[in-house]
Amino acid sequence: MSDVAALRLALIGNPNSGKTALFNLLTGSRQKVANYTGVTVERKEGRLHAPSGREYAVLDLPGAYSLHPASLDEAIARDVCRGFYPGEPTPDLLVCVVDATNLRLHLRFVLELRELGKPMIVALNQVDAAQRRGIRIDVDALQRELGLPVVETVAIRHGGARALVERIDAMGMRLDSPKPRLAPGQDAHAEVRRLLAQAVAMPARTSRIDDALDRWLLHPVAGLLALAVVMFLIFQAVYAWATPMMDGIEAATAWLGGVVGDAMPDGPLRSLLVDGIIAGLGGVIVFLPQILVLFAFILALEESGYLPRAAFLLDRMMSVAGLSGRSFIPLLSSFACAIPGIMATRSIQDPRDRLATILVAPLMTCSARLPVYALLIGAFIPPQKVGFLNLQGLVLFALYMAGILSALLVSWVMKKWRRDKGEHLLLLELPSYKLPHPRDLLIGLYERAMIFLKRVGGIILALTILLWFLLSFPGPPDGAVGPAIDYSFAGRIGHAMTAVFAPLGFNWQICIALIPGMAAREVAVSSLASVYALSAANDDAAAQALSPIISDGWSLATALSLLVWFIYAPQCISTLATIRRETNSWKQVGIATGYLFALAYLASLLTYQVAVAMGAG
Repeated sequence: MSDVAALRLALIGNPNSGKTALFNLLTGSRQKVANYTGVTVERKEGRLHAPSGREYAVLDLPGAYSLHPASLDEAIARDVCRGFYPGEPTPDLLVCVVDATNLRLHLRFVLELRELGKPMIVALNQVDAAQRRGIRIDVDALQRELGLPVVETVAIRHGGARALVERIDAMGMRLDSPKPRLAPGQDAHAEVRRLLAQAVAMPARTSRIDDALDRWLLHPVAGLLALAVVMFLIFQAVYAWATPMMDGIEAATAWLGGVVGDAMPDGPLRSLLVDGIIAGLGGVIVFLPQILVLFAFILALEESGYLPRAAFLLDRMMSVAGLSGRSFIPLLSSFACAIPGIMATRSIQDPRDRLATILVAPLMTCSARLPVYALLIGAFIPPQKVGFLNLQGLVLFALYMAGILSALLVSWVMKKWRRDKGEHLLLLELPSYKLPHPRDLLIGLYERAMIFLKRVGGIILALTILLWFLLSFPGPPDGAVGPAIDYSFAGRIGHAMTAVFAPLGFNWQICIALIPGMAAREVAVSSLASVYALSAANDDAAAQALSPIISDGWSLATALSLLVWFIYAPQCISTLATIRRETNSWKQVGIATGYLFALAYLASLLTYQVAVAMGAG
């Protein structure tokens, strides 16, 4: 046994038991978030400083319902508890966190853990909520029948874990291992019923408030309407609330670039710092407000107990397309940006459903496509009325719907082709409703911000610098006419690309714009302006100047082909980097890039050829 100062505690329990809230209470800001070796499952470890002066390492294990794993999270929790996980020290003490309002479910897991024969404490959490519901728990009787220490905790209350820390401190070196009590073949459900009869008096299985809310929120009609309102508010907030912060970040990036640019002489180093590094970092950080707003809602909905109910409502509809109800919020959030949408797939427990959601999320029409759509629709689609509707608005709506229907179709095809043909049932615990705790929300948002900046920032910065190099070198020769980009590596690549993209109606100017457009979709507008040697202060000005030029120089068939291209084209580098980080696989990045490129090429080819045949060429 290790000495007391190095005692390693592992918090384990069912999802919705309040385990993470207890972890936050014990460790505060003294946390480190990483991934378990070789997988994308988060590993959280913190330090607990006890009043006695002792320090403990606290590990927050992934939520699990059983030691017979049905997901990667449960497999990791089992292996760490048993001491089998590579590179992970065996915990000295297991702290099993159970929800005092739902002991019928949580005690079964306690019995499974007890059979491991490891030193263990049961943290009886949310006892305040149990008391409000009139649930009376005889802690001494429960402790005696389990043969394990049982300590009451309230993870959302300051000092709510004091008794637990005192018990751990008092145990010191005397960490007794419980003896397994279930005989082979003995029914754990019968044992749970016996424990409840001995130690728990429960007036009702569910609270009246939960029942009243569920009558409306789980109703097949009213529940879907309520969910639509919630999703509309999230959708609007991700746009509206994040926009001022994003504008501020863009302004700060422009200001910093201007300061650095004014302080340095012209040259490659100045261009690298201003156009490469500063612009590259700004292009990453500008997504952070959307991520924080989105995750604030997701964490709040999860903590409140509503998110599992939303997944339950939508599961049947989405299962037809090979997805689960948990896929809905990540896909919805991808309309703002695919990056937070892909990160939000962490709430999907089934690895197959999570991967399918990640791969189709880029098909949602993100906000970065809007500048391109606005440019092409404004230049080629007349603002005439179709009945009571605007034709330009109908075209924009059709582009959004094409992305949604394509995502459902791709996920349906993936369902037909994958080896696992079985239906993965959605098993959800519907926890009691509760108000989210601000401390847990703030800690969760801080973790998401750090994960985003650390995991994505490095790859984005490196690839943005590479794009800067392609766009900047070699410079134009003496006496050259035309834009400098025409003489760069990117310009040469653009001319070479016309052999591939000519069947789509793309000229060399469009091909060049596609290259920096990989860094961010909206960059395509300013890139086209550079190609046409326009001097514009911003994308709006570029669009206004470009519109008459492309409307005169391009055919309608070319414009329609480019619109369709942007529905499907491989997403920006930041999205591909996020797929790499979330799947821990370059293979999945290749699959996503390959099928998106194939869809974009085929759809644009068909659009252009049909449009030309109909006289739009």
